[in-house]
Amino acid sequence: MPDVPTALGAFIVSEIRRARGAAGMTQEAFGRGAGFSASHVSAVEGGTRALTLDFIRGADRVLSTGGLFERLAAELGTPSWFLPWLDAERNTTQLRCFQPCLVPGLLQTEDYARAVIRCDDTLSEEEVDKRLADRIERQTAITQEHAPQFVAVVAEAVLRRAAEDFRDVMAGQLKHLIALAERPHIGVHILPDEVSMHVGLTGPFSLARCPDHRWVGEMENQLGGVVVDKDDDVDTLLERWETVRNEALPRRQSIALMKEVVDSWT
Repeated sequence: MPDVPTALGAFIVSEIRRARGAAGMTQEAFGRGAGFSASHVSAVEGGTRALTLDFIRGADRVLSTGGLFERLAAELGTPSWFLPWLDAERNTTQLRCFQPCLVPGLLQTEDYARAVIRCDDTLSEEEVDKRLADRIERQTAITQEHAPQFVAVVAEAVLRRAAEDFRDVMAGQLKHLIALAERPHIGVHILPDEVSMHVGLTGPFSLARCPDHRWVGEMENQLGGVVVDKDDDVDTLLERWETVRNEALPRRQSIALMKEVVDSWT
């Protein structure tokens, strides 16, 4: 099973250790009931071995908590690779995002975001609702008072991905995108279809400028994503950002194109 993120894991470990002590269990007795050796329990409690969901489920079982610790992990958990990016996103002074396939998450409506999340058919409705709530909460990064400058480049094909059964959702999404793009601190630039070959075809990425002026990058993939902060890697992403940004339409032309697409459906 996957590791639980460090900060959350430390909290849950401390609560498991406290509950084990309150129950009068030694590490050996606890491990026997949870399905782990005493040395494994000692290593998890000492912070030298990662906490996993298997361990959490074992703790719930031996301590008869009714699944309390697993619910904590499910409610509060965030993929460990994503935590550094969330920290950068919440504290940034500038955000940049290139998206060739979807409307960027920070700009999505609830209906559009739910449809995207539901593409993963392994998720339960509860899991979909949780991910949706997390995504909408993240959007406060660009809607709050004193929000950072946010500039996104989105491929034109994203605007036109609207079959009949998705058109109403997409129309609502484009109207929302237009409204956001008209805010002074948000820029949305459309990369036209006529630019058929460009460096952005290798995939989406985002960049955040931290208060100490360092840039941090984030790239998505089928297994989750990766956060990069090495100078050479960040420089490469900044160069690619400039390339796709230069190929995109200016702000006013981008808004006009989005309006044209919505009008064509009515």
